[in-house]
Amino acid sequence: MELTEIFGSNVFSDKIMQERLPKQIYKALRETIEKDLPLRPDVADVVANTMKDWALEKGATHYTHWFQPLTGITAEKHDSFISASADGGIIVEFSGKQLIQGEPDASSFPSGGLRSTFEARGYTAWDCTSPAILKTDESGNVTLTIPTAFISYNGEALDKKTPLLRSMKAVSKQALRVLRALGNTTSMKITSTVGPEQEYFLVDKEFYLDRLDLMLAGRTIFGAPAPKGQELEDQYFGAIKDRVSDYMNDLNTELWKMGITSKTQHNEVAPAQYEMAPIFATTNIATDHNQLVMETMQKVALRHDLVCLLHEKPYAGINGSGKHNNWSLSTNDGINLLEPGRTPSENVQFLLFLSALLRAVDTHADILRATCAHAANDHRLGANEAPPAIISIFMGDELTDILEKISKGQKVTARGAQFVNVGVDTLPEIPKDNTDRNRTSPFAFTGNKFEFRMVGSSQSIAGPNVALNTITAQALDEIATRLEKAKDKNAEAAAIIKETYKKHSRVIFNGNNYSEAWPKEAAKRGLPNVTNSVDALKAFITDKSIKLFEKYEVLSHKEMHSRYDIYVETYAKQINIEARAAIDMVKKQFIPAAAEYATFLAESISAFKAVSVAAPVQQDILKDLAGLLASAYKNLGKLEAATAKAQEIAETVKKAETYRDKVIPAMQALRIDIDALEMIVPRDMWPVPTYAELLFKL
Repeated sequence: MELTEIFGSNVFSDKIMQERLPKQIYKALRETIEKDLPLRPDVADVVANTMKDWALEKGATHYTHWFQPLTGITAEKHDSFISASADGGIIVEFSGKQLIQGEPDASSFPSGGLRSTFEARGYTAWDCTSPAILKTDESGNVTLTIPTAFISYNGEALDKKTPLLRSMKAVSKQALRVLRALGNTTSMKITSTVGPEQEYFLVDKEFYLDRLDLMLAGRTIFGAPAPKGQELEDQYFGAIKDRVSDYMNDLNTELWKMGITSKTQHNEVAPAQYEMAPIFATTNIATDHNQLVMETMQKVALRHDLVCLLHEKPYAGINGSGKHNNWSLSTNDGINLLEPGRTPSENVQFLLFLSALLRAVDTHADILRATCAHAANDHRLGANEAPPAIISIFMGDELTDILEKISKGQKVTARGAQFVNVGVDTLPEIPKDNTDRNRTSPFAFTGNKFEFRMVGSSQSIAGPNVALNTITAQALDEIATRLEKAKDKNAEAAAIIKETYKKHSRVIFNGNNYSEAWPKEAAKRGLPNVTNSVDALKAFITDKSIKLFEKYEVLSHKEMHSRYDIYVETYAKQINIEARAAIDMVKKQFIPAAAEYATFLAESISAFKAVSVAAPVQQDILKDLAGLLASAYKNLGKLEAATAKAQEIAETVKKAETYRDKVIPAMQALRIDIDALEMIVPRDMWPVPTYAELLFKL
């Protein structure tokens, strides 16, 4: 099949609906999607029957309401299309009610106190703005997969999609107010859009299965550095190995079938690290697609005897993996509200929306940081090429200069189109963007969008985009209110841009975020630097945050507290798993291996002495080995004690703090000993694959 035939072949797309649905039904469904109207029951019945027929033709036997609970991954319960008939046989049916609403058992999903365990009922509701797809497993089983929201019996959001849809509505409403105040009467809806770049590692399945830490924790809790890392900078954008290329080709095919625009693929900076990037999509669709991307990456890898690692820091000492969240705002008639144009200094609309982001990020840096806070990302933020835990904005010299001059009342002159002269006659001049790219910045303006680079590779992008949409809605609300009251809109717009820059320019930093000087400078500016998840997550339950999310009807007080409780508890659980895996490996693998080598050395020394020959080398090695063994055994005991103490604590926050302050340091101390032992014990005696094998044997 050609690419054009493959792409979207498993999607109940707008094209399919237009072809198969009666005209009036199709029109009614489009109005529901475009105007946020309720879906009529008669329309739902026709759509459901048409969707069923299409799915059956494609080989589907079951359907599922696919949702995104607060576990961070997805969930699905499969039902077949069959129902019992009166004559004892079966009929194949799928009603509008079955399409738009499901009723899964919600008791075992985290709720953060929103309901009791015995209150099992939950509801899934079809998100008709995100198309249904067919998921096919390796055996060829086909399931009609319907993207849905997931709510409790009383209507509270138990998932990540519901608040995302609410936040999209909020930012659209406030952005439209700004456009109306500026005289735009044609745009009818504003949509936040996202293009999430996905980084990941691949490892040989055989090596993965020999590492308990990788299997249970997703990262190597132990591991001495390989002789080579990423210091030669020869991995980034390097030629893709055939085995990896085969994997990527299969991955692309599976993604394209589901209508996911897998556009870019390349080697990333670290050995065995790669990236896939899609084309922009509406935020809720982009979120659905990214969840499918992660799931498909892992499934396809197994077909190639590989394992896809999505952990933010699977290996110490080299780059971790992030998910660059490229966010923007667009109108239904094709206007990108963050597009500067050729003369951004004269583009009042752009400068107002830029000012809104400047205000939003500076005011709510704590919320943005909290949305990226979890145990795995703590290993990454501030390490290697990840952004630090300090929220700042890279604006670029030209835009910063424009805002600076406006704030001082100085005349701003348009630079016009600029070009980079390559200096080679046969090469063309290259048009110069209005900003460079700053890979060190956590929140960078990159031409017509903002790239939020703190998001972790294993995370759902829903949370960060809920925050971006909501904080932007608040900033736009204030701008719209001022413009609506002003007699001279242009003068008021200029005043808003000027005042915003003066008040919030502290968050702009165009330099090297990795430098040792930046945290000191950030502290002088009063910018927060929250280095761990337990503290960062507290932003969810501040009065400021709760008032913000309640005002724009994105999350209630109870829903905010539930998320805080769930994420803090998850942090503690993740560290507990890591600690128990570490204890298991040290007890059952590393200490026995080191003891075996110690016995070998002792026997060698005795054999040398039997023939009156000194064995100074063996003696020195044995001495070092014995010292490390004793230290490892001592630190093992400390880790066991710290873990046991943490497990006994009932209060969620105190438990998480204990894991952070006591268990993690104990694991780190134990790792130093074990990694040192790895450098002494012969490879054929070391019980697990080494970094050299994990990173370079692909």
